[in-house]
Amino acid sequence: MSRALLIARRELAATLSSRLGATIIAGALLVDGLYFYWFGLSERKLSAEVLQSFFYGVSGTTMIAGLLLAMRLIAEERQLGTMTLLNTAPLRDRDIVLGKFLSALTMLALLTVLTAYMPALIFVNGKVSVGHIVVGYVGVLLLGAATIALGLLGSALARSQVMALVIGALLLVPLVLLWGLARASDPPLNAVLARLAIHHDNFRPFMQGILELDRALYYLALTAFLLLASTKVLEARRWR
Repeated sequence: MSRALLIARRELAATLSSRLGATIIAGALLVDGLYFYWFGLSERKLSAEVLQSFFYGVSGTTMIAGLLLAMRLIAEERQLGTMTLLNTAPLRDRDIVLGKFLSALTMLALLTVLTAYMPALIFVNGKVSVGHIVVGYVGVLLLGAATIALGLLGSALARSQVMALVIGALLLVPLVLLWGLARASDPPLNAVLARLAIHHDNFRPFMQGILELDRALYYLALTAFLLLASTKVLEARRWR
């Protein structure tokens, strides 16, 4: 674990010192702010509905930011020719994967914290519970963790950052669209597809301030599976 934390600290410092990290955070905050104003404050809604709309918008920017943060994690090492150094260092592949994942998740957590003034405005001027805000942010972080793990798998498979982003998007979009396929399917297939969708039914309870453990476990299990898949990809490439 200590080795993974060393990698996470190295990656976090590199991201914070690069233009990419600042650009992603600034762009996401701009989109979140505009969405919050246009679809939240500009319409007459109950405070709880405004908060739900806010978390719905943030979930979209979180998924995009997660892919953008993850695309460089391993693919950049290959582009710069530094992957050999990692492979010859006394590091296990799971340490590399976990460390890089934690660095991107920390950046996403920073982005999430910076959006806190928006629900705070609703809390001060309306009637919403602190629990609703906390549960909503838990859902955002769980969704972000799963998206980063998915993007990390794309980065492990790709040789360039652009291809990593494309592969990550190709993996994410079907998971998002599964809810639409579920609506067009008959029971019991529709229930299975809805449960597998990364958004919609699995994220909706968090938007509403309802903490359902099975939804949280879904995101945790998906994240763990994708991190394991990334580790296996690195192990297979190491022995080529």
